[in-house]
Amino acid sequence: MRPEKSIKKEKIIDKLFHRVSGLLTRPFTGVALGNRKFVSLVHQYALNLESSSEAEFREEIFQLRVGLSKSGYNKKRLAMAFALIRKASEIKLGMQHYDEQLTGGLAMFYGKVAEMNTGEGKTLAAILPAGAAALQGIPVHIVTVNDYLTQRDADEMREVYELLGLSVGCIVQGLSPEQRRIQYARNVVYCTNNEIVFDYLKDSIVIDKRRHHLHLHAEKLKCDEKPNGVLLMRGLHYAIIDEADSVLMDEARTPLIISGEENINTQQEKMYRLAINAARQIDRAVDYNIEHENYKIVLTDTGKENVYEKLKGSGGFWKSRIRTYELVCQALSALHIYEKDRHYLIRDGKIQIIDEHTGRIMENRSWERGLHQMIEVKEDCEITKPRNTLARISYQNFFRKYHHLCGMTGTAEEVSDEFWRVYNLRVVKIPTHKPCVRVRMPVNVVESEEKKWQSILERVREIHEQGQPILIGTHSVLASETLSELLDGMQLKHQLLNAKQDGNEAGIIAQAGAYGQITIATNMAGRGTDIKLAERASECGGLYVILTELHDAARIDRQLEGRCARQGDPGFFEMILCAEDHLVKQSAWLKMHYFPARMLPKAWLSIIMYRLMKLIQKSVEKKHQKTRANLLEYDEKQNTLLSFSGRNS
Repeated sequence: MRPEKSIKKEKIIDKLFHRVSGLLTRPFTGVALGNRKFVSLVHQYALNLESSSEAEFREEIFQLRVGLSKSGYNKKRLAMAFALIRKASEIKLGMQHYDEQLTGGLAMFYGKVAEMNTGEGKTLAAILPAGAAALQGIPVHIVTVNDYLTQRDADEMREVYELLGLSVGCIVQGLSPEQRRIQYARNVVYCTNNEIVFDYLKDSIVIDKRRHHLHLHAEKLKCDEKPNGVLLMRGLHYAIIDEADSVLMDEARTPLIISGEENINTQQEKMYRLAINAARQIDRAVDYNIEHENYKIVLTDTGKENVYEKLKGSGGFWKSRIRTYELVCQALSALHIYEKDRHYLIRDGKIQIIDEHTGRIMENRSWERGLHQMIEVKEDCEITKPRNTLARISYQNFFRKYHHLCGMTGTAEEVSDEFWRVYNLRVVKIPTHKPCVRVRMPVNVVESEEKKWQSILERVREIHEQGQPILIGTHSVLASETLSELLDGMQLKHQLLNAKQDGNEAGIIAQAGAYGQITIATNMAGRGTDIKLAERASECGGLYVILTELHDAARIDRQLEGRCARQGDPGFFEMILCAEDHLVKQSAWLKMHYFPARMLPKAWLSIIMYRLMKLIQKSVEKKHQKTRANLLEYDEKQNTLLSFSGRNS
């Protein structure tokens, strides 16, 4: 046995380690970085540029690039680069970077995640580190969450980069391999997280074909506007992640898989239909339990026997008990866990998955292990071909391959420890340019969904009469359409934005701040778009945001809250929730505590239920964090095995 003193010493060291780790991951403000001198230096160089002609401006850029090619960045050269980029933005866009944007850009340049509130101008801030790196000759990827934002940001910032002598690429869906090579060959490339990961996986398949690694490396380094190589990308050098918590956390729970289609035969199609039929015939009270929080179905012993007896005479697929149980559990999941207009929608006769975090359609994505085909049977759609895996990677493993990684988002504080632990990224909380004057109304928790909609309608009518624009956030497509029908019944004109109207997102959001406007939106309205208030709407009290249901992560709720009261504008935020919301349904523990709480006065009931719901939300967040950790661990083990076998990981 070890001595008691030795054990105590280890415990003390362990406690100290956790305290130091907590200090390292705790977000800190931009002022704490000691950036005031740097910002002052940028302003000093900017003053010198004010009277310069276009020819003199271009000469300054040339001299900076010469200096960078010789000895790289120091503090003065970086300040000069920021001043030149700021001046280019003023010339082409009529916008100068605020001091807070300069601070955010500096944080990203040094490999950190800048937490900047909604409306603080993250898109403009991102061109500072991107332009500074590109001027040094480093290929830069600016990664965001969807094609619309990718194309919009590339188009808006293109003239600024071109004035600096830099080329801009844009990777969206539908590009051919040749077009992708041309786009990736440019200095700064705007792309979505999905597109860039799948392009990397395509390149990894090419590399696995045993080409000589020196040839491939040479092709990566080429910077030709018309490349003829087999690889799409020039490597992973410098990445700036927009909406970093969404990309690096929320979407990191599932691996990215590139697959090829298998031929489906009549026996397989019959297998899917038999599984669904068997699942419809068994009794929930006796044969299986649903674990909504884990997206899982568990057969009881009785259920296993009943299922096996029903299917054992159906052919070769059903001779194995384990295979039978797995298929029926998948069928039960398709029937009872995955809901239409919450997890997927039907478009052009096909099942399309809805991203729970963004509310947008996930193009060309499908569920694994027959689940997608089971849902197609359930909805009477044409059964698509199953897929076999050609290459896979997790977001964590992919983004850690970059030589330089940084990001920006409005909500990073809650996951700052995971940013540090997984990506070695610190979170820097950037002060707002103007004080926030948002008014947070008391939380209202009611008994039933019917009463919740009634409370929301009453609140909408009251606010609408004052002329305030209203944004109502819903958790699912189904909930948004339900509320839309109720507003139609009250003859209140409104705009509806969900995965079915994603093509008109920009137009709908552009009108959301107009006087008397009512907008219903899933959480897709909380990411990357800017709601500008009309003057008359501002005089009435600004945008009034109503949250109708807590999400799985508090950060998504905070994103919706951030839609109002941006840049010193007035605004209101209110939560109207109920004890039948999706989050409550996931927790038997919360249901159990609700019934005795009903005896309390209404004001106390709302406070206590809200706190209980927040506890469940934290519990779900921890489960998601564990899922990401397990996926990363699996990915690392696979890499070890592939390295041992001599293959590229």
